[in-house]
Amino acid sequence: MTRRLQGQSPVFPVDVLVVGLGPGGGSAARIAAEGGARVLAVERRAAVGEPVQCAEFIPLPMGCHARDAAVYCQPITGMSTYLPSGVRHDSDFPGIMIHRGAFDRAIARQAERAGARLWTGTTLVGLDPVARVARVRQRGGMTSVTYRLLVAADGPHSSVAAHLGLPALELVQTRQYTVPLLKVHAETDIWLSGDYPGGYAWLFPKKGEANLGLGIDKRLTPDLKAPLDALHRTLVREGRVGAKILRRTGGAIPVGGLRGVLVHGEVLFVGDAAGLTHPITGGGIAPAVISGERAGGAAVAYLQGEDGALVDYDEEIRDLYQPGLDRAVARRRELIAAWRVSALDQDAPHRRGWIAFPEYLQDPPAREPGSHTPAPTTEERIPI
Repeated sequence: MTRRLQGQSPVFPVDVLVVGLGPGGGSAARIAAEGGARVLAVERRAAVGEPVQCAEFIPLPMGCHARDAAVYCQPITGMSTYLPSGVRHDSDFPGIMIHRGAFDRAIARQAERAGARLWTGTTLVGLDPVARVARVRQRGGMTSVTYRLLVAADGPHSSVAAHLGLPALELVQTRQYTVPLLKVHAETDIWLSGDYPGGYAWLFPKKGEANLGLGIDKRLTPDLKAPLDALHRTLVREGRVGAKILRRTGGAIPVGGLRGVLVHGEVLFVGDAAGLTHPITGGGIAPAVISGERAGGAAVAYLQGEDGALVDYDEEIRDLYQPGLDRAVARRRELIAAWRVSALDQDAPHRRGWIAFPEYLQDPPAREPGSHTPAPTTEERIPI
C-alpha cells in the first residue's frame, strides 16, 4: 500500500523491486511473485517491448516462450556465413524467429498474473542502496519505493549501475532495417568483413520481411549507415529483398563479458545489465530469461532467510556463462587486433572469430592454475 510521509513524496513498500521489463526483468518478477514476494517492476518506456531493438531470434530451448501466436513468427533451420573471400559456410542453426515486442509483453503478463505490479512510463531517478530506497518518476510525480531486494534488469546502459557508481559496460552499436523479403527463406545469413569492424552484418527472415542489420565498434569506425546501405543495395540487386525500408531501429550491445559484480549488496544484475550478452554474436535473450529466473528464485530464498542465496546466484550465473563469455571476449580482442593491421580482408581471422567454425573452439582462453577447461557448452555453440 502506498503511504505518504509528511512533506515527502509517496512511499511504496515492496519486497522486490525490478528495474526494467525486458525478458530478464519480466522473468525475475514472475518467479519472485510466484514465490509469494511483493513485487514491483518498473519500466521507463511507455509500452513493454517497444520500440524493438533486436534481430528477434531465439534458440529452440526458448520455444516455450513462443507458443503464443502473437509471439511466434517462423522457424530457422540453419545459418549461412559469408567470408571476405566470398566463400559460404553452411551450418545447422535451429531456432525461432519471434515478434520481440509481443515476446516481452507475454513474459510481463505472466509476472502480472503471478501478482507482480507493473509500472510503465516510470524512470529510476535516485537510489540509496544503504536505506534500500529507490526514487522513481512517473507522469503523476515522484514516488519513493522501499525494497528488501532490487533486481537490475535495465539493459546495457543500466541506470542502477550508474547510481551505484559501477563502471559502464563496453558496447557495440547496431543499426537495423526491416525490409521486404522477396524469396522464402528459413536460414539466417551472416556477413563477416573488414567493413564491419568489431561486429558483423546479418539477415534474419520473418516470413515476408527480414531484419537486415549490422553491429560495429564505433571506436574503430563511426559510420554504421553507409555499410548497411551498401549491403542493402547489394541484396536488392540480387533480388533477395525489396528497396523499401519498412522500419529502422538500433541500439547498444554489451561485448565485454560479465560485470565484475553481479551482486552488489542487495542488488542483483541480470541480462544485458549483467553483461551476459554474447560478445561475438550479440545474442542475449536466452541468458536474460535464464538469469532473470535464477535471480527471482534467489530473491525468494533470500526473503525466506536462506544464507548465501545471493552469493549462490552469482556463482551459478558465472558457472553457466563465464567460460563461453571469456572465450568470446578473447576472440573479440583477436579480431580487433587483426582489424588494426588491416587483416580482416582475410578469411582466417574471421574463421577463428565466429561461432560457426571449428577454429572458434580451439585454444580456449587460459584458466586459473589448477582449474580445468570445460567442454564447449550449448551456449557457446548456439549463443544467440
